[in-house]
Amino acid sequence: MDYSHSQEVSDLENGDFLLKPCSKEILNGRTLQNVSSSIMRKKSDPVLVSSVRFQMLRHFLANLQEVILGTKLAVLFPAIPLAIAADFYKFGRPWLFAFSLLGLTPLAERVSFLTEQIAYYTGPTVGGLLNATCGNATEMIIALFALYQNKIHVLKYSLLGSILSNLLLVLGTSLLCGGLANLKKEQRYDRKQADVNSLLLLLGLLCHILPLMFRYAIGESPVTFHYTLELSRASSIVMLLAYVAYIIFQLKTHRQLFESQEGREEEEEEGDAVIGFSSACSWLIGMTMIIALLSEYVVGTIEAASDSWGISVSFISIILLPIVGNAAEHAGSIIFAFKNKLDISLGVALGSATQISMFVVPLCVVVGWTMHVHMDLDFSLLETGSLAFTIIITAFTLQDGTSHYMKGVVLFLCYIVIAACFWVHKIPQNQITVGKAFNGVFSA
Repeated sequence: MDYSHSQEVSDLENGDFLLKPCSKEILNGRTLQNVSSSIMRKKSDPVLVSSVRFQMLRHFLANLQEVILGTKLAVLFPAIPLAIAADFYKFGRPWLFAFSLLGLTPLAERVSFLTEQIAYYTGPTVGGLLNATCGNATEMIIALFALYQNKIHVLKYSLLGSILSNLLLVLGTSLLCGGLANLKKEQRYDRKQADVNSLLLLLGLLCHILPLMFRYAIGESPVTFHYTLELSRASSIVMLLAYVAYIIFQLKTHRQLFESQEGREEEEEEGDAVIGFSSACSWLIGMTMIIALLSEYVVGTIEAASDSWGISVSFISIILLPIVGNAAEHAGSIIFAFKNKLDISLGVALGSATQISMFVVPLCVVVGWTMHVHMDLDFSLLETGSLAFTIIITAFTLQDGTSHYMKGVVLFLCYIVIAACFWVHKIPQNQITVGKAFNGVFSA
């Protein structure tokens, strides 16, 4: 009986059941439908489950290859488990900082990749908003952890450094490499979108300068600090409103000003998403959580790394952290500049700087307001002066709509000079103590 049943299973799986004489079971009342349903229950369920599991495993491995191994920065991914091990086994805070900093580099680039994949499914409007939100996810998460730990000087330095890095390092090296790669071609770009970003950066600069001038005009005192804080909060609300207007301007009312950039990008690289929408969202959430963990390590160990390496906190925050956070923008901008697509390079560099200046900075002020942390827009004289000259030099560089490698040389050398300035700059300990004392007075 068992032999005949197994034979029927074999015959049905091979498609030969109907070609053979009817069995005794069928003659006794078991129909073909009953036999097949019995076989499906007994034999095919494990096969189907195994097939589904195999498909899921193959799908996961394909996504793993695209997301993890799809970048040249994949060699830095082992730094992530090393950072976790350094924290678990107490290797030392400088080691934890170094591994965390290295681990953030490929994560920042992959977050940019995943937002592009999601944009294939959500459309240009939602995709643009998603890119605006996640484009500087690393800097934003680091800033929020610094705000939570009340390390206001680290927060201000990292945000300032991100703006300087995008305007001078990213844009400068892009113009330099693009000019050298296209010596026999006239490099041109659309001035309209550059003018819009320059205007927003100048508005943000005004909102940074006014609290500084107010403090110097009134004099140092706890009352001055209080009114500077109120002025900064009011200015931050204005900056956020301006950024919302910029998003509407870019994605809705005057989208044609930015379509030249998007159209050229689509002509250069036509294709579909390489991973699914749900997979991209899952990977994005997972990587954001890892970025949050590493950012907490970075913020918590930056002073220990500064003391151990003999490098000022200002240099680490203004130079090293933004280079890590802007790795994706830097690489992409240079690649497009090599291909003589300066509209895209300018959109990447200026757009990222505008996001930091007009969205992330005022957002930190407002979030600190809700957390009773006294974050303001007074970035001190040296830092605000560096920001002012950077924005003015960038605006002058982009005023004629043409480019050559000499413009890139000037911007890059400006960044080197500012980096040298903060290499020798040390935060006075009494200044940090006074700031914390003011916070304690108003908290009480």
